Amino acid sequence: MTRSVWLKADGTVGDWESRKERITAGLEAGVDWVLVDEADVAQVRELGDVKVAAFRTDADLVEDAEPDRPEADAYVVGKNGEGDGTVDLPPDFSGSADLSTLRRDDDRAQGAYVRIFDEEYEAFAEEAATEAEYTIVVGEDWTIIPLENLIARIGDETDLIAGVTTAEEAGTAFETLEIGSDGVLLDSGDPDEIRRTCEVRDAAEREHLDLQYAEVTTVERTGMADRVCVDTGSLMEGNEGMLVGSMSRGLFFVHAETAESPYVASRPFRVNAGAVHAYVRSPGGGTQYLAELGSGDEVQIVDTDGNTRETVVGRVKIEKRPMFRVQAEVETEEGVDRIETLLQNAETIKVHTREGRTAVTDLEAGDEMLVYYEDVARHFGEAVEESIIEK
Repeated sequence: MTRSVWLKADGTVGDWESRKERITAGLEAGVDWVLVDEADVAQVRELGDVKVAAFRTDADLVEDAEPDRPEADAYVVGKNGEGDGTVDLPPDFSGSADLSTLRRDDDRAQGAYVRIFDEEYEAFAEEAATEAEYTIVVGEDWTIIPLENLIARIGDETDLIAGVTTAEEAGTAFETLEIGSDGVLLDSGDPDEIRRTCEVRDAAEREHLDLQYAEVTTVERTGMADRVCVDTGSLMEGNEGMLVGSMSRGLFFVHAETAESPYVASRPFRVNAGAVHAYVRSPGGGTQYLAELGSGDEVQIVDTDGNTRETVVGRVKIEKRPMFRVQAEVETEEGVDRIETLLQNAETIKVHTREGRTAVTDLEAGDEMLVYYEDVARHFGEAVEESIIEK
């Protein structure tokens, strides 16, 4: 599931200068959507590149009075209508103006905004979810939002967006029923709160890997090969690196060059990842060949505890260097499996053993290295159910 942060910036939060300040803070923090009044769409477009959702102010309007006015990426009904309680809910939902707009074939609105006052409004949100691409639900009291009911009943019919006012509430929304909402609508102008909410989103999306130790059986010189350094657009911490290997089922943890050395300065943006043929793990569980990486590609950073995040490649350096072949054995349910990779013969390349960060030049048979083992075959980087022999 891809999580999203929506930022509420309509007329209810203040004048345009206040809204502009909030939207600018959201752009800097990395929000996915801003929700504004329809009249503000053009001004938001001028501020930066972000998806814009707009409250539909006139559900019966087919074309804007200004033909050249920029359109929103999605229109939302419910403000000053049935969704927010301005207009009473009809006894029969079939007579709802908001729902009628959502059902129109001319795609006049893609989203519904519903404030949850009681069970009747909860039912109204469920009905809206059958028609809306995005269903935004805001509770009057966060502690009684029937979010669990909506998550359980709505399923995949819509993107469920939960109204929140803090990053802490966002974390709860993303974790509810171990499934969570698809997104949150943050109503806050505090730049720090906006930033923290985006961090909560990122953490909720991140994959966690079960790393294990494999026993080294061979470390031998193999001559020269084309070695790849992956320079990222992010600084890495001391316990972070990448997963690389000659066999997609077994990838070795290689530290980023965060440690000082008597020979070279630290380069905390770099992982010396091995030879061009090797795989590197990508966001979402795929792999890429190191030779294929280029500026702008995304790769996965992982730490020694298995926590992951994504980063963009800034540069790839390929040079001929002397190499080691490192071979290790992994204990599996079927027995022992052999995995291996090529790493540059240099003391600045560090792997992770039971003793901690270890230079590949100090690695010996019998040491235990941190690896990620996944008993699957891959075709063009994607896991497949077929037999592939790698040796």
